[in-house]
Amino acid sequence: MSSTIVINDVSKSFGKKLVLNHISLNVESGSIFGLIGPSGSGKTTLVKLIVGMDSPDQGNVEVLNSAVPNLKLLQRIGYMAQADALYSDLTGEENLAFFASLYKLKKDVRKERISYAANLVNLTGELKKKVENYSGGMKRRLSLAVALIQDPDILILDEPTVGIDPELRQSIWAELFRLKNAGKTILVTTHVMDEAEKCDVLAMVRNGEILTIGSPSELKDRYGITSLEEVFLAAGGKR
Repeated sequence: MSSTIVINDVSKSFGKKLVLNHISLNVESGSIFGLIGPSGSGKTTLVKLIVGMDSPDQGNVEVLNSAVPNLKLLQRIGYMAQADALYSDLTGEENLAFFASLYKLKKDVRKERISYAANLVNLTGELKKKVENYSGGMKRRLSLAVALIQDPDILILDEPTVGIDPELRQSIWAELFRLKNAGKTILVTTHVMDEAEKCDVLAMVRNGEILTIGSPSELKDRYGITSLEEVFLAAGGKR
């Protein structure tokens, strides 16, 4: 299997604070890769480097065999940030139409993709409402729909299910599995252990360093523990 995302010896500081320290990892195509760790561990910074929103101080990032940042790559990446980047004075439908227009989708394709994305996140009946009237959970769902709008090859989702009810979270994960089986590459950050269990490969991150990496079953075998939460503590030397 080929690598879709390659991170090679990446370090990043903000002022005197070292946020990422010599990170290296490969994300294989057609897989769900999870970055798991507490707030402030460096997950979001790493995601921003992959998308090309920031550059490392050291090392390099490649996505689809191209060095990042690269504007052309953005056509092939669906990105859902931790903070919702939506236009609150527009309706949900207008937001989706605007982001679809950035990817130069034909009118019939655009209509089809808006319908698919809204249906997936259970917002079809709310599309005519302005986003300023959406709840926090609805905004998260619309942000996910935006990330999916152009049928990207790679989905990068930063805490995608925060504030989403359990039933919808289940249906979103069912769709992520379907997309994976269709050959898409999905990178998810999370601190929810039952979501971590659903990933093909997990990298446990703390204080800007990768503590351990492997499939959920490999990690449990490696540490002789049946709980990923306990694995995380053991890997960090807190057990």
